[in-house]
Amino acid sequence: MKSNQTSVQVNGREIIFETGKIARQANGAVMVRCGDTMVLATACSTPEPLPDVDFLPLRVDYQEKLSGAGKTLSGFIKREGRPVERETLVSRLIDRPIRPMIQEGYFHDIQILAYVYSYDNTNSPDVLAICAASAALCLSDIPLIKPLGAVRVGLVNDQFLVNPTIEEQKSSSLDLVLAGTEDAVLMIEGSCKFLTEEQVLEAISVGHQAIQKICHTLSLWQKELGKEKKVDTIKTHDPALLELVTQKFDPILQNASKIPNKLQRDKEISLGKGKIIEELTNEEVTPHFTALEVKRALETASSTFMRNFIFSTNTRWDGRSPTDIRPIFIEQGLLPRAHGSSLFTRGETQSIAVCVLGGEQMAQRYENLEEEGTLRFYMQYFFPPFSVGEVGRIGSPGRREVGHGKLAERALLATLPDKTAFPYTIRLESNITESNGSSSMASVCGGCLAMMEAGVPIKRPVSGIAMGLLLEKDKCLILSDILGVEDALGDMDFKVTGDENGITAFQMDIKVEGITLEIMKKALAQAKQGRIHILKKMLETCPSPKPMSIYAPRIETMQVKPSKIGTVIGPGGKQIRAIVEETGVEINIDDSGLVSLSSNSPEGLERAKEIIFGLTAEAEIGKVYDGKITSIVPFGFFVEILPGKEGLCHISEIDTSRIEDINSFVKERNINIGDAFEVLVSDINERGQLKLSHKALLHKARQHARSE
Repeated sequence: MKSNQTSVQVNGREIIFETGKIARQANGAVMVRCGDTMVLATACSTPEPLPDVDFLPLRVDYQEKLSGAGKTLSGFIKREGRPVERETLVSRLIDRPIRPMIQEGYFHDIQILAYVYSYDNTNSPDVLAICAASAALCLSDIPLIKPLGAVRVGLVNDQFLVNPTIEEQKSSSLDLVLAGTEDAVLMIEGSCKFLTEEQVLEAISVGHQAIQKICHTLSLWQKELGKEKKVDTIKTHDPALLELVTQKFDPILQNASKIPNKLQRDKEISLGKGKIIEELTNEEVTPHFTALEVKRALETASSTFMRNFIFSTNTRWDGRSPTDIRPIFIEQGLLPRAHGSSLFTRGETQSIAVCVLGGEQMAQRYENLEEEGTLRFYMQYFFPPFSVGEVGRIGSPGRREVGHGKLAERALLATLPDKTAFPYTIRLESNITESNGSSSMASVCGGCLAMMEAGVPIKRPVSGIAMGLLLEKDKCLILSDILGVEDALGDMDFKVTGDENGITAFQMDIKVEGITLEIMKKALAQAKQGRIHILKKMLETCPSPKPMSIYAPRIETMQVKPSKIGTVIGPGGKQIRAIVEETGVEINIDDSGLVSLSSNSPEGLERAKEIIFGLTAEAEIGKVYDGKITSIVPFGFFVEILPGKEGLCHISEIDTSRIEDINSFVKERNINIGDAFEVLVSDINERGQLKLSHKALLHKARQHARSE
C-alpha cells in the first residue's frame, strides 16, 4: 500500500505527516506522528451545500483512545463515550483557528474528526491534532485558504521551549498553545504565573517561528498531493443586493446607534431587518431575492456600518470611547448560606459567582491519557438563555460553557494558596444572569471576589478584560471591554487576566490575517490599563479576604508516618469507618501520610485528632501516660496507654509498698478493669513490649511534697 510522507523538525523532534494509507475515502486524511504519539485527522464535506444556511457548518470532534496508552476506562463501560472535558477543550482549539481560514461562502457541511491512536506520555497530542486537521484540509478539496500549524510554548528555567515534553510542562511557568499561518497568528490560548506582557509577546514570537516552518512544509505538500479546491458552489454577495440593503438599512442603524440600552437597540434593529426582508423577498417586486440572501447582506451591512461609525466618530454604540470601561457594580455576600458569593455587574454583563469550600471528597475526579486524579480547585460556568433574553436549551454544558469555565479557572489558578496553608477543595460557580460582552471575564472577576468573600487567602487578586479590534487597510482601532456586537462584527476577541504586575491567562481569536506583534503589544498595553481599572473597583468593595463563613466546614491536617497509614485505615477500612461514625468527621489520607479532617463540629474534629494521634503515636521511655487498666493478673496490671498499645505494670511497680496478693490489693483499693491508671514507661524491650511503672510516679510525688 503506497503512502506519502513529509516531515518537519520542531525543537529537535521530528513531526511526520503521512497520507494514503489510512481513511482513504475521506476528502482528506493525515496521520501525524511525533515520537510514539500518533493522531489521525480526517476532513469530509457533503457533495452539495446545505440549503438555507448562512454560516459555516463546521463540526470538529477530538477523541483520545485510552487504548493507545495501554489503558482502559474505569467503571462498568469499557469504551469511550461522551467527550470528557479535555476532549471538548481540544475540539475547540482545533475549530477556532480553522474556522476563519475556510473560504467565505462555502456552505457545505464539514466534519473534522481527530483521534489519538497512540500516546507515549511524552509528546502532547493536542497541538499535533491541530496540525493533522490542517494537513487533512490542505490535501482535501475543501477550500482552506492556506495551511496553518500549531505549537505549544513553555517557559522552563527562563528558557522558552517549543512543544515541551509532558515532564517539562510540569515545571513550566507558561502553557501557551499557539496556532497560525506562515504570515500571521490566528489563535492563542494559555495560562501563566504572572508573566509580563513582554514575556508573553516573546513567547508568541518564538512559537510563530516554529509555526512558519510547519506551514511551509504543508504548503509544499499541498502543491504536490492536494486535490483541486471545490469553489464552484461558493456563494458570493450580489453587489446590487448589498448596495440596496445598505441604502435601506443604514438609516435604521443610524437611529439605533443612539439607543444606549441593548434590548431596545436590538429590538429596533430586528424590526428594521424584518421590514427589509419582507420587502426584498416579495415575489411581486422586481428584483426580488431569497430570505437567506437578504440576511447575509444585512449581516455584511451591519458590520460595515458599525466599523465605519466607530472609525469616523471614535465613539461606540453605547457612547464610550475605545478605551472606556463600562460602569461596574459589585455586591458581596449576596447569598447568605453560600460560603462566599459576589454579584459582579459590568455594564449589561452580570455574574453571580459562588464559592463552596469542602474536604477532599468534594474534589473533581478526572481521567485522561496521562493519569487519573482529582482537582482541588475547579470552576463551572452556567449560561442560561434568559441571560440574553432568549428561549433556549438547558441541560448538560455545551462546548462554549466548558471553554469559558476553563478559561476563568486557569486565570484564577495562579492566585490559589498552597494546599498546606489552605487544605480545602474550592468549587467556583459563575452563573451568568445577563450578558452583553465577555461573560468569561466577568466570571474571573466575580470568582476572585467570591473566593475572597469565602475567606480563601489568595496570593494576589486578579481581574479580566476582553479586547476587540477593528482592522482596515490603513487603520487599526483597539477596543477595551467589548460589547457582544463588537465581538460578533469585529476582527479580534482578545481576553487577558491578571493584575498590575503580571498576566495569569489569555485567549485570542482572530478572524482576519494581519495581526502583527506590534498590534498585539498595543492591545496588551491597553488591556493592562483596563484590568487595573477593574481591579481597583473590585478592591474598593473587598480589599482583602474576609473571615471564613460559619457555614463552611473546618479543615485541619495532621501528619502521620506513611508506615502508620494502614493502622489508621484498618483492615478493609474498618478502623477509619469507626472513627467517622463516632465523630462525624470526613477523613482523607494521602500517600505521604497527610491526614485531612473536615467537619462543622469543633468537638468532632478534636475527638478524631485524638483517636488518630493515639493510633499512630509511639510510646516513649520516660514519658507519663494517662492509661486504662485492661486486665488484672496475679503478677500485675496490663495498662493501655495509647489506643491498641498496652504494657505490663508489674506487681512490684504498682505501689511503693510490697504487694503480697494482687486480689487483696485491688479489693482493698477498689480497683477495677477500665479504671484510669497513670503510668510511666520505664523501658521498651527489643520486641516492643512496654514496661510500665506507677511506683515511680509515687516516688516523684513524695519527693515533690518533701521539697515543698
